[in-house]
Amino acid sequence: MIRKYLIERRSWILLFICLQVLTLSVAYLDPDIPLHSLLYIIFLSAVIFVIFLVLRYQRESKFYKSLMEWDPHLDLTSLARANSPFEDIIRDNLLHQTKRLSQEAEHNRILLEEEKDDLLSWVHEVKTPLTAMHLIIERMENEVIKTQLTYEWLRIHLLLDQQLHQKRIVFIENDLYVEPVLLQPLISQEIRTLRSWCMQKGIGFDLDLEVTEVLSDAKWLAYIIRQLITNAVKYSESADILIRSYLQEEQIMLEVQDWGRGIDPRDLPRIFDKGFTSTLNHHEHMATGMGLYLSKKAADSLMIHIEVISKLGKGTTMRLTFPKRNDFVLIRET
Repeated sequence: MIRKYLIERRSWILLFICLQVLTLSVAYLDPDIPLHSLLYIIFLSAVIFVIFLVLRYQRESKFYKSLMEWDPHLDLTSLARANSPFEDIIRDNLLHQTKRLSQEAEHNRILLEEEKDDLLSWVHEVKTPLTAMHLIIERMENEVIKTQLTYEWLRIHLLLDQQLHQKRIVFIENDLYVEPVLLQPLISQEIRTLRSWCMQKGIGFDLDLEVTEVLSDAKWLAYIIRQLITNAVKYSESADILIRSYLQEEQIMLEVQDWGRGIDPRDLPRIFDKGFTSTLNHHEHMATGMGLYLSKKAADSLMIHIEVISKLGKGTTMRLTFPKRNDFVLIRET
């Protein structure tokens, strides 16, 4: 800060030096002017000038120091009081800009809330005819058409569900309710939803739940497991999917393991990125690149660690590591 201040006041310093050089030049050219007395005056002037610079630095740097340390948000209370007309100009402009930005942010927040509410309302309204459509499909006698329509119905259902959670994820901290959750009924419900798709692809499930209960939010945990099971079914053919839970070092593990095509090693670091659909997904119409991204965000909020173990052509294991019971104190405090 001192260096920046000296650079800012270099014109003052250069002016002072030039005046002293000019005084010495005049004394050198005029022998009637005593040089020793003049040097004493110059020395005193230099001392006074240095003291002046130090005092001005302490006075003028307060405002700019607070500006440098100011966290760029819309609160200006941490800024020091302006001590000069130029500082007043800077502070007034900052106040004006932050007030305008605050109003714009509030306006955008209201628009976002309205858009979210409208979309959630629309999704819930669409689910009613979608449920009726599923009941109609279930009563169909032509098994071929029934299977095809059920698959397309499931695609719409999963896309609507993803859109619903995509809008809710922004406010997930306000939507969490941590409680004991039974894994068996939760996983069974997700499997039943995908039953027709699994039958079409010849996929079965093998459940091995050593741990039957976890502490989590039921809605968001169901969404995370739904995405993992959906991915396992999507990339598997005529093979069972193993879902197991166990205890390891006082932490609950839940694994969804398939023997499908696996994940390219190049894609592993990016599978949780927003919009990423894998280099092998060129012909996969159901891939949106949002499922694992939203699952990771929801898992982070629930302090669940997601780990992926995969070999190309040999299958994939998605592992959820649940936090210890004491860690949920942090969720309640945030």
